[in-house]
Amino acid sequence: MRPLGSRAALAAAAAAAWMMTLGACATMNVSSFVQRGVTFTQYRTFTWAPAEQLSTGDPRLDNNEFFEARVRGAVERGLAAKGLELVERGAADLQLHYHASISQRVDAGGADRQYGYTDEDSAPSVFDAGTLTLDAVETATNRLVWRGWADGAFAGMVDRQDLFEKQIDTAVARILERFPVNLR
Repeated sequence: MRPLGSRAALAAAAAAAWMMTLGACATMNVSSFVQRGVTFTQYRTFTWAPAEQLSTGDPRLDNNEFFEARVRGAVERGLAAKGLELVERGAADLQLHYHASISQRVDAGGADRQYGYTDEDSAPSVFDAGTLTLDAVETATNRLVWRGWADGAFAGMVDRQDLFEKQIDTAVARILERFPVNLR
């Protein structure tokens, strides 16, 4: 591999700046599943699944008490705005679970060639991609009645708490837009 020349260095700097911009305003894909035949207006209350059921499997998230508090807080505010009340376990209509994962992915950089600012010296870039899933389980039947999820790039956000919190708030709000009940 030959040393980076000024053109290649400029291309690398442009690519890095582009990735940072992409991470800041990256597309977030949001979708949901609704169990057929369920009347959501019957649900008035919710609670959280036991803590051991909330493990994400990602040590960067499981060991971050601020992450759990942020997700729970955003979900609780969002469901309260829809008219659902948080209650103690056992007395709730719905039990909530969340699942989260952030993993590193590699972008080979080949897509940049179409713009003409990469060459054979281009190095792959590594970025964080994440998924946040929220499940609502009917307490009486233990049946999943709704699942909403958001996924997208989290470039540099795991190490920047302010950006990470903003991304969590955005993801939860967009997921809960798809929650099929609004009692207000």
